[in-house]
Amino acid sequence: MNIENPNAPITDDEVFREHEGGKLSVESTRPLNSQRDLSIAYTPGVAKVSQAIAEDPSLHASHTWTDRLVVVLSDGSAVLGLGDIGPAASLPVMEGKSVLFREFGGLNSIPLVISTRDIDEIVETMVRLRPSFGAVNLEDVAAPRCFELEAKLKEALDCPVMHDDQHGTAVVVLGALINAARLTGRELSGLRVVIAGAGAAGIAVTEILEQSGVTDIVITDSKGVIHSGRDDLSGVKAEVAPRTNPRGVTGGIADALEGADVFIGVSSSKVPEEAIAKMAADSIIFALSNPDPEVMPDVAARHAAVVATGRSDFPNQINNVLAFPGIFRGALDAGAREISAEMKVAAAEAIADVVGTAAEVDYIVPSPLDPRVAETVADAVRRTAQAQEA
Repeated sequence: MNIENPNAPITDDEVFREHEGGKLSVESTRPLNSQRDLSIAYTPGVAKVSQAIAEDPSLHASHTWTDRLVVVLSDGSAVLGLGDIGPAASLPVMEGKSVLFREFGGLNSIPLVISTRDIDEIVETMVRLRPSFGAVNLEDVAAPRCFELEAKLKEALDCPVMHDDQHGTAVVVLGALINAARLTGRELSGLRVVIAGAGAAGIAVTEILEQSGVTDIVITDSKGVIHSGRDDLSGVKAEVAPRTNPRGVTGGIADALEGADVFIGVSSSKVPEEAIAKMAADSIIFALSNPDPEVMPDVAARHAAVVATGRSDFPNQINNVLAFPGIFRGALDAGAREISAEMKVAAAEAIADVVGTAAEVDYIVPSPLDPRVAETVADAVRRTAQAQEA
């Protein structure tokens, strides 16, 4: 890192140098400075703890690291903007995710990349490994397989499981939208929302907006608007078609955007300016495709009151790191067996509340480096989980 000038352009040499040897290590939490220390940490002392766990399995959580350990699991089939690059090539990304869990959530985390695409094999592997971890962050698994894999893991494992590409994105989008709606004098329930992309993120955004009271959502895919009259829909697209698009919009993205209050882009498609110009006055545009947004912010700003992207070099970055460290921290703090829809909404509201009355058109979500975020999100998720258990 260029300490003298942190704003200097990042070079390839710097990137590769910082990844040499990986980005993770395991460090002892107890001293080993004497024979006594060694006898307590390992033999013969450790045998007493193992025997106690065998007699009382509840001690497993308090006397090992599993209660605070998140596995970052991937098959490497949909990595960042790189696509299907396989498990080995995906490992630097998963290491990075584990670093974020440690730095922002205070949780231990290990990357686990797996060389199979068979959903049942992945689930069986995680069931067999279950004594070794406390939660699973599913990462960079291609749609539509990711939907089935997450569902089966949640059913098979008695611990929190979340596919971050789906729900992390959705949580931060909702948090940003709460503040954007306030700034433009709108209520969530009255919004007309268009979502470009019916993959993992698009479906999850749809679900969390529905959970929050948004009733007018139109989704588009590569073939146009999703509606019940299409005969080429299957899987999750067929499931969402009957409950979305209440005005029966057909056609393409330009037809969907006419009169819309909100555009949320979670696809690699490009949206022409003339389509954006058809949106309602003081519209809200979240163009989240990386590295190239569906519409560039300077173009979007000609027509919209609030603009966000997924990039760090523009205001209002919709970044998953605002969500997942706190969500998992809160779930583990509460001893929750799952991450519920209500917990995700609570996380989104917490992200919005960090900004609160300081919200401006260029500040609808906090910085990923804001130290308040993870603690605020974790507290909201923990309280929601505890209320659900009560």
